[in-house]
Amino acid sequence: MNKGQIMPEDLYHYRWISQPVISSNGQVAYVEQTIDQMKNEYHTQIRGISLDGTEDVELTGGTKDSFPAWSPDGSSLTFLRSAEAGKGLWALQTGEPEAVMLISPERKIMSYVWSPDGKYIAFTSKIQSSKAQHRDGCVDDESLNKSNAVLAVEPASVLRGKVYERTTPKAEGAGWWDGQYTHLFVYEIDSGQITQMTSGYWSVNMPVWSPDSLKLAFMSKQTKEEHLDPDLLYHTDVYIISIDDAKQAKPYQVTDSSLQISQYSFTPDGKQLILIASDRQYGSGSHNQLFTISLERGIPRLMAPELDMHIGNAALSDMKSVSASPSPVISQSFPQQGVYVLGTHDGNVDVYRVHADGSSEVVTPAGEKDVYQYTIAADEKTLVVAALTDSHPGELYIVEVETGQMKQLTRRNDEFMAGQLVNVPQRIEFTSSDGWLIQGWLAIPDVRSEGKIPLILQIHGGPHAMYAGTFSHEMQTLLADGYAVLWINPRGSIGYGQNFARACRGDFAGGDYRDLMEAVDYALATNDKLDELRMGVAGGSYGGVMTNWIIAHSSRFKAAVTQRCISNWLSMYGTSDIGISYVEGVIGGNPAEHAAYLWSRSPLAHAHQIETPLLIMHGEQDYRTPIAQAEELYTTLKRYGKTTKLIRYPGSNHSLLKSGKPSLRVDSFEQVKAWFKQYL
Repeated sequence: MNKGQIMPEDLYHYRWISQPVISSNGQVAYVEQTIDQMKNEYHTQIRGISLDGTEDVELTGGTKDSFPAWSPDGSSLTFLRSAEAGKGLWALQTGEPEAVMLISPERKIMSYVWSPDGKYIAFTSKIQSSKAQHRDGCVDDESLNKSNAVLAVEPASVLRGKVYERTTPKAEGAGWWDGQYTHLFVYEIDSGQITQMTSGYWSVNMPVWSPDSLKLAFMSKQTKEEHLDPDLLYHTDVYIISIDDAKQAKPYQVTDSSLQISQYSFTPDGKQLILIASDRQYGSGSHNQLFTISLERGIPRLMAPELDMHIGNAALSDMKSVSASPSPVISQSFPQQGVYVLGTHDGNVDVYRVHADGSSEVVTPAGEKDVYQYTIAADEKTLVVAALTDSHPGELYIVEVETGQMKQLTRRNDEFMAGQLVNVPQRIEFTSSDGWLIQGWLAIPDVRSEGKIPLILQIHGGPHAMYAGTFSHEMQTLLADGYAVLWINPRGSIGYGQNFARACRGDFAGGDYRDLMEAVDYALATNDKLDELRMGVAGGSYGGVMTNWIIAHSSRFKAAVTQRCISNWLSMYGTSDIGISYVEGVIGGNPAEHAAYLWSRSPLAHAHQIETPLLIMHGEQDYRTPIAQAEELYTTLKRYGKTTKLIRYPGSNHSLLKSGKPSLRVDSFEQVKAWFKQYL
């Protein structure tokens, strides 16, 4: 059978598999995302499969269903269904053909979780507070009319400006703050009664039930002192509230405001929490680690102090549709048995088991993989993981915990992939000029030409993230056009120890720049098929700013593509939703005190030196690296008569290439291919 090359439009054929959950009787439910090309949108439905791989069937009839969860007794599958009004909660009883709505989409549910006794469902939802808007939020015409009797009688045509007083009133993916806070509610299964558990000028997220179902924990960032600005604080805390009497109950703080907590779980005895958190010692370059904390004492303790590994999934990919699984998963026999977590290490993401004594072992088998979600069966003998491999899009796999044997469970992409030619990357390693071990992957296309092969260097975002050697649609479309593709993890990347992860902080365009250029030298020296006279460079976000910097300081690349880039650290500081922390932490300064330094590190300051033809691509709704970064660079290049093109993508944010409108994602791949074809 002749296999076809992977083209940009093949994006429409993939099935993105995620969110596996196992019932008490061994049934696996999961989410499958597909693309409706005619409507130019994503569809999600929930499917079910048995652990032996049989009966892979559709469970819910909707096209916007996600976040499945089994009731504790396995008799009911709940899920969120998106509607125009928001997300509502639905339930499908075993043996019933149709799901029923439990909570209306008017509630706009953000997240939910079953109580262990099966009597309640806790959920989070946004609510409006007019006082909060006046004090430190956004005040718009509609909310004022609802909260102020005098203004309510004014004509509806009266327009007012939106007022903001908080330091960071916008967020990537969410837009400008609407004055709402996310709070905690409890739904009683038998009566259908909904009780609001929290209120105030702060938000809650990630509710977790205590094992006895009598208490709810949640994460929140709160300040007791008025002079402290929550937007400038990077710690998060865990609070606990009793469900006995919500009107009189008051949450109490468990943690000590020393950690930035991302995920947590109760131990089976309900006396401790196990946290995945960062101490922020090196800002955004700090590893997530495992901590334990007593509900009574409130002093966190490192669980595995000798484990120099980032806990969680830091791998970047255009083939993952959702974020990593809730974690950690704690054995019911803890502390005799361990805690299951995802670990980012050595270019892979695997499931690890960490023990109370600090020892650990990897559970999933060796090989190139990115495990982005996982769940464990009730008997704790079997894991079901969602993973990418070097040759295949994401599927579910079964892993035997004790043996580490892994076998494929779902095969939703098999039929399509059987007809596609996949160029599998090969891992490379070299030692940098100052002694760091640098790791990456080189993929060489299957071509019959006797001539040399042009090379494209791809640079990841972050910088505190990681490439893996797994299947990527973006990389495969370049390989299909006959380019070799090199992607590496320069210093600053997660996955190679804490010292490596923080090594780029305060040294932007120093050691990280050398790592990238030396990687190209290594690839050329060890592969005589590569053409050093026809090389391109491309990247997004941090990869975009590095692309800009490289072509401003080197003429060896004949074409470049910069996506969602940064060009000016001075303007980035005040316009990005993370401008303050990123510029001060990663680059090392602020415009008021370090203007000259920040300008010297800005690609824009050196843009007049660029001779490489540069394609600039940016989403118009990007709040992480605002589109002005692209516009400043484009204007300067045009002013100096350089070869450049700017493509603006409407209604698109920083995640365009991973979750943007399907047609725009396809167009972006086509534009990149056309640019390299023209100049390489």
